[in-house]
Amino acid sequence: MPDIDFWYSIGSTYSFLTIMRLDDWCSEHQAQVNWRPFDVRAVMSEQKNIPFAGKPVKSAYMWRDIERRAAKYHIHAKLPAPYPISNLELANQVALLGIREGWGKSFTQNLYRIWFEDGIEAGSENAISEALFRCQLDPLPVMARARSPEIETALKVETETAVALGVFGAPSFVTRGEVFWGDDRLEDALSWARVGHVV
Repeated sequence: MPDIDFWYSIGSTYSFLTIMRLDDWCSEHQAQVNWRPFDVRAVMSEQKNIPFAGKPVKSAYMWRDIERRAAKYHIHAKLPAPYPISNLELANQVALLGIREGWGKSFTQNLYRIWFEDGIEAGSENAISEALFRCQLDPLPVMARARSPEIETALKVETETAVALGVFGAPSFVTRGEVFWGDDRLEDALSWARVGHVV
């Protein structure tokens, strides 16, 4: 079964499209995808790459583009969603803790639904708490553990790993040493994972 690392960051708008369709896509294509949360804001700040802030024309395009692609995938979204999000680090620390413990994917999917369907900013403690409730988890102890030095360091290490692999944005897919950036590159990543080139 092809193996692909899915590098995503809660706070990335385009990651919504991948996160909400990935389970069905994996079943359809008999593909294995490893969910890897990281801090895309730290990466982009280091590169002085702020893609949409202060750029109203580009931002309007982004929301319309996501709207078109969501319709293509039959994904419900109430757009524009609140953006940018506030506590990106905490959201991704919770996701990383969850990936370690087996509930991270469900948490991420729930948090994106809360963000893109309910219009609640994904970095807020209210949104994170609600996503954890939907995973049948007690938010307070989970967020306390996510704020621990261990998980803070773990997210930094994952972010450094992503950068070392050549990841500069989210969503990105890495397979066989190749990086494919953007939700619309998922099929290309699968081709590369299977046959070592894009078909």
